[in-house]
Amino acid sequence: MSIDDRVDGRCGHDTMPCPTLPIRDPLGHKGTFGTVLVIGGCAKLPRVMLGGPVIAARAALRTGCGLVELAVPRPLAPSALVALESATAHALPVDESGSLLPSECAELLDPLVARAQAVVLGPALGEGFEVEQVVVRLLSHVRSPLVIDADGLNALARLVDFPRDMRDASVIVTPHPGEYQRLAVALELDPTAATDESRRGDAADALARRVGCIVVLKGARTVVSDGVRSWSARAGNAALATAGSGDALAGVIGSLVAQFARPPHRMSLFDCGRLGVAIHGLVAQGWSDRFGEAGLLAGELCDAIPEVLAGLRRAPEMRDEPT
Repeated sequence: MSIDDRVDGRCGHDTMPCPTLPIRDPLGHKGTFGTVLVIGGCAKLPRVMLGGPVIAARAALRTGCGLVELAVPRPLAPSALVALESATAHALPVDESGSLLPSECAELLDPLVARAQAVVLGPALGEGFEVEQVVVRLLSHVRSPLVIDADGLNALARLVDFPRDMRDASVIVTPHPGEYQRLAVALELDPTAATDESRRGDAADALARRVGCIVVLKGARTVVSDGVRSWSARAGNAALATAGSGDALAGVIGSLVAQFARPPHRMSLFDCGRLGVAIHGLVAQGWSDRFGEAGLLAGELCDAIPEVLAGLRRAPEMRDEPT
C-alpha cells in the first residue's frame, strides 16, 4: 500500500500526492542530517514546564536529524539532559523568579540559531512580556526555517503587527484551533472558521496569505496551506488527543526541514509540513491498531516514528529511487 493510500491526502476536492520520504544517505554523518534547535520550557514560578521542548526534541531525533540542541531556562537545563541524554542543553538566563532575561537570551541564542538548519520555537515557553521580546527578536534574526508552535504562537497573537516582523523569515506555524482563534482575532480574520469542518481549509489559507507563511492547522483532519494550495489528510485518529502530541508534530516537521529543505533535496516547507503530518498520523494509526484510540503517550509516539519511516522507505514507489 502506498503512502497516499494510507494517508488519504486531499488538495481541495482533488488528490495531491504526498511527498516521498527521501532515501537516507548511507555515507551521511551528523552534519549531513542537520541540526534542530528547540527553544522552549518555562521556569517562571509557580509554573514549571519542560515536557514540551523535550518531546519536540525527541521527535526530531527519532525523525532522523543529526543533532538536537535544547535551549531551556537555566533551572531546567540539567533536567532536560536527564530527560533526553542525546540532546545538548543550553541554559537560557533567567531572573530570580524564573523569568527570561531577553537581552542575555539573545546573546546566548544568536550563535545557536546561526548554526541550526531548523528552529522549533515555543513548546511550553510560557507567557509574559519577556517571552514576547524573545520571540519578536528571533523573528528578525533567524535565517533558517522557523517552526512556531504552542506558546510561540500565543506570543505572536499578543504582538502588534507581527506579520511585518516575519516578512524576512521562512516560517511554519502549527496552531490548534484555540491558537488559531487567538491569531485570527489579532489579524482580524474569522476566528470561528478553524472549528467549522467545512471551512478549515479556508481558515488555513487565510492565515497563510495574511502572514506569508506555511500553516499547519491541527485537528481531526489537519490542514496544511501555503496560501495558494491547501492539503489535508485523514491519517491519524483520536489517539493523538493527548498531551504532547502537538509538540511531537513540531519536532517531526522541524527535523524534516533540517534534513530536506536544503541541498541536495530542497523540499519545500509546504511539503515538509505535509510529510510531517502524514508521518505523525501514521504513527497514531499503527499504535491504535495494537492498543485502541486512548492511552497513547507522547514519548511512545516519538519512539514509534522510526518504524513508520522504515515503512515509507520500503514503499513500492521508492524501491527503485536512485541513491
